[in-house]
Amino acid sequence: MKHLIWPILLLLIFVRYLTTRPVYHTGDRVRITTTVMSDPVRYPSSQYLKVAGLATYLPLFPEISYGDKIVVEGTVNNGKLKNSKLVKIEDRKTFFSGIRNSIISFYQEVLPEPEGGLLGGIVIGAKGALSPDFYNQTKLAGVAHVVVASGANVTFVVSFLMGVLTLFLTRRKAIVFAIVGIILYLFISGFDAPLIRAAIMSSVLFLGQETGRLVSTWRVLFITAGLMLIYNPGWIVDIGFILSFVSTASLILFEKRIHSKLLKIPKFLREGLSTSLAAQIGVAPILFVTFGQFNIWSPLINALVLWTVPGIMIIGSIGGIVGLIFPFLGKLILLLTYPLLYWFVKIVAIFN
Repeated sequence: MKHLIWPILLLLIFVRYLTTRPVYHTGDRVRITTTVMSDPVRYPSSQYLKVAGLATYLPLFPEISYGDKIVVEGTVNNGKLKNSKLVKIEDRKTFFSGIRNSIISFYQEVLPEPEGGLLGGIVIGAKGALSPDFYNQTKLAGVAHVVVASGANVTFVVSFLMGVLTLFLTRRKAIVFAIVGIILYLFISGFDAPLIRAAIMSSVLFLGQETGRLVSTWRVLFITAGLMLIYNPGWIVDIGFILSFVSTASLILFEKRIHSKLLKIPKFLREGLSTSLAAQIGVAPILFVTFGQFNIWSPLINALVLWTVPGIMIIGSIGGIVGLIFPFLGKLILLLTYPLLYWFVKIVAIFN
């Protein structure tokens, strides 16, 4: 029976793809209404997002953000929406997106740019908080995955919650609250594919530990991919979805082996370097084929900045939440992140 799960998953994905895929032909003039589930990428004169699976560039203003309901018109052209026009934007902020925007605004009020936007990107994956110039620098340096929504965000959230909760609760209760915390984090940060992937995998692995069952990481990875594609078959061509799963597979295959070869390197650099090298084995060819660029120094740059991320995540999260209630205290806490953020920004600048 257990071997039937794979053909069943493939069949469901195929059926969902055929029954949910919008039938757009090149040259069709379309009007699409959708709710934005993650921040667009902002460029100096435009903002980019996918609308019903179509790559869409819109004018920089009015700015679109997570939670907005938009109506867009354009002409379909090979998977893109050409001559796109924002017909209507409706601010439909939820409780969670309101918290998200308040935290981002607080970061940018307390810290200068690009540090304020970088903090928003690292803590809650807010691409829209990053200035276009700095975001482009992170892409050229090969660290854009750190400053936008990624599975690493969920990993840090889980690690922090479990570390704190197990001080006061039994492990079983701590796991329940940690899973709730993961879900709440998704509502605040947005539902990007890498975040959903990490959230599902973390929850399944935790539940497996709690029930005493041996859980194969590979099995969880493939089942997670299958479930996500059943929910949204369009993710099969989403670069974020692809890179998230390929990098995770590369980490499973190579990270321990690479780490064992780097024992003479200082520990604070070793962790980031082994992780980056392992992930790059899988994603570098995809990045080169898709975007035509790959920074050969990327593993070193990642090693130099990744050690700052746990501190930025923890201090930034606490400072942002406290700042919503006690602004002055929140500001004092956030100032502790500035040296780490400054280091991150300078390393990116050096390699650009």
